[in-house]
Amino acid sequence: MKIAVMGAGAVGCYYGFKLARAGHDVVLVGRPQHVEAIERHGLRLEAQTFDERIRVSARTEASAVEGAQLVLFCVKSTDTESGAAAIRPHLALDALVLSLQNGVENADRLRALLPQEVIAAAVYVGTEMAGPGHVRHHGRGELVIGQSRASDHVARALIAAGVPTDISDNVRGALWAKLITNCAYNALSAITQLPYGRLVKCEGVTVVMRDLVDECVAVAKADGVMIPGDIGMAVRKIAETAAGQYASTAQDLARGKRTEIDHLNGLIVRRGEALNVATPANRLLHAIVKLIENK
Repeated sequence: MKIAVMGAGAVGCYYGFKLARAGHDVVLVGRPQHVEAIERHGLRLEAQTFDERIRVSARTEASAVEGAQLVLFCVKSTDTESGAAAIRPHLALDALVLSLQNGVENADRLRALLPQEVIAAAVYVGTEMAGPGHVRHHGRGELVIGQSRASDHVARALIAAGVPTDISDNVRGALWAKLITNCAYNALSAITQLPYGRLVKCEGVTVVMRDLVDECVAVAKADGVMIPGDIGMAVRKIAETAAGQYASTAQDLARGKRTEIDHLNGLIVRRGEALNVATPANRLLHAIVKLIENK
């Protein structure tokens, strides 16, 4: 397939690398410093079991998505509308758009803006940009994607590229499970600038995380969301499977960038208000991250 990655940051570059390595024609759309490094030296993936470079096309212009059969949409939640507007004039009508984003609303936001089929995905991967054109992988990498007419085709391509992929008839629940994990870790990692493994060893942190999770579960229940599996266990395991990972929110704050906190803990606060569910722990962390972000 010809595959375009819109928003080639840590997540987009990781999956773009895997698909290009499997033989697909991949083009990355990203920031100038990454594009320049990738065009000059190739895309580097530093994983736990290998460290490789691969030659792949990279552009700064959204027009690079033209002709793509599959678009991995990986922009920040804050840029969903602007990213969709940028690619819309260049997308083939039969292109598939796979939303690999944090939060639970992005696929619906994309469907309101694009005539193409949009598939939601819950993303479980620990990555960071270690430098221009250089992705560091800390662990995991699986996807849960929603059911659609093209899900089987997309899943087969991803699995063949070494990306474990499940198709779910409850992708909304999977997205909420990921959201709850993000709400438990992201703000705390951002405020402290600590990776997950060190974070959970600090006094009182696991109790605070339990409060955050309980609030999120209460909001989800009031919103009619069925969360799959044991969410408490899933949250606890993250500190083991991605001990060295810093939350994306922590990475954004460290670089002086705007975070996605409004779409994480902030979303829990807004939905809690609408559903008359108290969310004091999420409200406090949301406020602290906004204070740091606006400093």
